[in-house]
Amino acid sequence: MATTKATTKKAPAKKAVAKTAPVAAASKKTVSMEATIWTAGGAKGSTITLPEELFGKKWNADLVHQVVIGMQANARPTVAHTKFRGEVSGGGKKPWKQKGTGRARHGSNRSPIWKGGGVTHGPRAEKDYSVKINKKMRVAALATVLSRKWKDGEIIFVDKLEFSTPKTKDAKAMLVAIANGAGQPTLVTKRKNAAIVAFASKDTVAARSFRNIGSLMTEEVRNLNPVDLMNKKFLVIERPEESLQVLATRLAK
Repeated sequence: MATTKATTKKAPAKKAVAKTAPVAAASKKTVSMEATIWTAGGAKGSTITLPEELFGKKWNADLVHQVVIGMQANARPTVAHTKFRGEVSGGGKKPWKQKGTGRARHGSNRSPIWKGGGVTHGPRAEKDYSVKINKKMRVAALATVLSRKWKDGEIIFVDKLEFSTPKTKDAKAMLVAIANGAGQPTLVTKRKNAAIVAFASKDTVAARSFRNIGSLMTEEVRNLNPVDLMNKKFLVIERPEESLQVLATRLAK
């Protein structure tokens, strides 16, 4: 009797897989809080350490959008105004008798369906578009926008912007020197909405010097708001030590 040998198949050997160490997470880009203070001639001056609560906030698009839309609604003028049929002059006499003319019946030529009559559901000046904005939201949105502009390199600190007499020529020359020194030529070449020049305190002579430059607007630091900052590309802050103190005081309120 023939005997058969049982054959057993060996399982294929598993390939050794080299274990690799987990890839280290990419380090987050840190933003330096050291800012250079430029002179009016475009030269580097001293440096200043920016406070985290003003220039170190994370971007919050929802908060900024809510505050900006609310501020724009609060500034909306209620100019459009239409009159109801009772406010339009005339219309005291019935245009024609009720029956017998073959025409539709009418009681007044001041009806909304008549030319020159009142307006139905038209805009009224008494409509209120204002929106309540909490003080903490407004301040937080301002700090958020300032932080974003600082991270994007759109804030320039200048030690002094002084003028003996109001002169646009001197203001332009000063602006060109600062833009060249800070490496931001767009500050001068941008034709619209280039920058806000923020003064630490009221300076009528300096404000009048920059007034005729159409791409700029001047404002005191204490009056800075998210709407103006979002509408302009650059922010030029004069006398940073005093200006940051004003902003910090506003943030603490």
